[in-house]
Formats: sequence, C-alpha cells, structure tokens
Amino acid sequence: MSQSSALYPLDHKSTVYIAGHRGMVGGAIWRELSNRGFTNLIGATSQELDLRNREAVFEFFQEVKPDVVIDAAARVGGILANNTYPAEFLSDNLQIQVNIMDAANSVDVDRLLFLGSSCIYPKFAEQPIKEDSLLTGALEPTNDAYAIAKIAGIMQVQASRRQYGRHWISAMPTNLYGPGDNFHPDNSHVLPALIRRFHEAKLAGDSEVVMWGTGTPRREFLYVEDLARACIFLLENYDSPETINVGVGDDISIRELGEIVASTVGYTGKIEQDLSKPDGTPRKLLDISRIKALGWAPEVELEEGISRTYEWFQAHNSELRAK
Repeated sequence: MSQSSALYPLDHKSTVYIAGHRGMVGGAIWRELSNRGFTNLIGATSQELDLRNREAVFEFFQEVKPDVVIDAAARVGGILANNTYPAEFLSDNLQIQVNIMDAANSVDVDRLLFLGSSCIYPKFAEQPIKEDSLLTGALEPTNDAYAIAKIAGIMQVQASRRQYGRHWISAMPTNLYGPGDNFHPDNSHVLPALIRRFHEAKLAGDSEVVMWGTGTPRREFLYVEDLARACIFLLENYDSPETINVGVGDDISIRELGEIVASTVGYTGKIEQDLSKPDGTPRKLLDISRIKALGWAPEVELEEGISRTYEWFQAHNSELRAK
C-alpha cells in the first residue's frame, strides 16, 4: 500500500514522540520516520527522562505536547533475565506504559501506538496464534510477569479508546532482531546471544558451542527494520481496539537457527545441546493474516537479516564488550 493511499496519513510535520528511541526498536522506527521526511521527531534518553517517574513524564508531555506517540520503551530480556527478575519486569513495564499513556491522555494525544510482545499469548495457544487467543489460557511461566505487564498495556489502549475516543492502537511483534540489539552474554534474547557466542567461539578456536535446551522449540524472527515499516503502516492504515500481530508467518527450530548463525559467523566446530536448560514455549508462530490483508508484508529474509545483524555486531563489538 503506497503512502498516498494511506487511510490515516501522518503529517510529516507532526510532533512524533518515540519512547525508547535509543533501543533497537525505537531506533529503527526513528530511522524509518527520518528517512521518510518526518522533521519533528522527539526522544529522551533514560538519563534525561526516567519513564518510571510519573511526575517527570507528565511534565515532559506538557512541554512537548506530541501529536503522535509510539511506545517502544520497555525493560526487556531473554529467558534467564525474565525468569530471574520477574518483579522488576512486571513493575518497571507497568510503570513505564501507565505513565506514558496517562500523560498522553492528559494532553489529548489522539494517536498512539503501543508495542507489546508475542509472549502475551498462552503457552499452548493454537498455532499459528491468532489475536483472539489472548487471555484464553495459561502463560509461559518463564516470562509471565513481562507478559502480564504487556497485556495491561493492551487493556489501557482499549480503555482509552472507549473512554476518551482516542485513535490508539496496539501491535504485537514476534521475536525481533537486528542492528542495536542487546548482545549481553546473560541477558540477551536467543538470536543475538547465539551471534555473540558463535563469534567468540570462532575467535577462541573452540571445538564446540553449547546451546540451551533441546533445540526443538520453534520461533519466528522479524528483522527490526521490517517492524519499523509495519509500525508506520499501522498508524496510517489501522484503527481498531483489537491488537494486531506483526511477524513473518513462518518459523524455524532453535537448532536450525544456531546452524544458520554458525554458518554466517564462520564457525565450523560442533554444536551441542544442554538438556538441563529450559526450552521455554514449544512453539510461538503468529498468524499475520490480518496485517497482510491490509497490505503489509515483511521484506527481509532471515539469512539476510542475520548477515546484516552480524555486520552491525562486528562494527560495534568493542563497545558492546564493555557493557
């Protein structure tokens, strides 16, 4: 769908506040909007604005008075981080999104996009997962605190639409990766963790790399620049209280993912599985028929996306190692 045929076209001079603009997702959205000629993008680092500080967030919104808000701010992490710090993942994310949305309502922001996560869906939801699977079953225990926070965000979007007549929407991306990802050895998601692990194993000349779990769980991976394009597409073509999935429509086993990463990195040793480590949800594939019916589709294939991500990692590896 072209820019001219958008149902709710955005004014390129609109003040657009991107919460979390220094993160992987927010950064990709910022670049995409900038490339499209948006001239009034607003961001604030966590040092400049602690989104958990309610009074500070309200003061910021009173000063900026954005026309559009994109909430890409969140405390995020992989299985280990979610399972180790559930209290922080619940509390921080609830505070961040409640403060942003309440402050947005206080200055009558009419257009807002809230980004959630596919972990909101039940652990054993029917695959591919449709949007109406929400709240139909138990969550995956290793990230249920994070999921509950994101579900609350969806509810707040719906409540604001109902009570104030806002044109707010929420989108649920699948597993994301790309430039700007978190490559921390303990607190990262699976794909960047594998890139770092195989890269360091290659440099060290290790004969084997050990991956968590059985390797059989299947996951879907969306390149972050595709998500950025989807976010703008949805703001211009979607206006419904129901959340909408954003993914690629197919998945891959963790073992196969590891083999692709190893090949991309140039690691030639053996890959072993640590069966004592958790697998997480057996499968998590989103049904993306609704967003595809609107006219959007991803553009970057997994192998190409991993190659681009590895190039970015290599270019920034020295600063990443310091974190």
